[in-house]
Amino acid sequence: MSDLFLVPLLFTIVIVVLPIWIIAHYATRWRTSKAITSADEALLADLWETARKMEGRIRNLERILDEEAPDWRERL
Repeated sequence: MSDLFLVPLLFTIVIVVLPIWIIAHYATRWRTSKAITSADEALLADLWETARKMEGRIRNLERILDEEAPDWRERL
């Protein structure tokens, strides 16, 4: 009698419960990894500041080149 109950129970667990549990588990892991961490946020802020400084340096270099060699853009 217990075998008649055990087989459908195992079948239900393997076919229904286990796939739902696996999907829910990985969906939760995906959501948590999707969020930005404080270290990532600090790195992003540092990269943003570096890009801002580089942009200013490029503007200054272009200004200097415009004064010293006005046709430098046409040579490119």
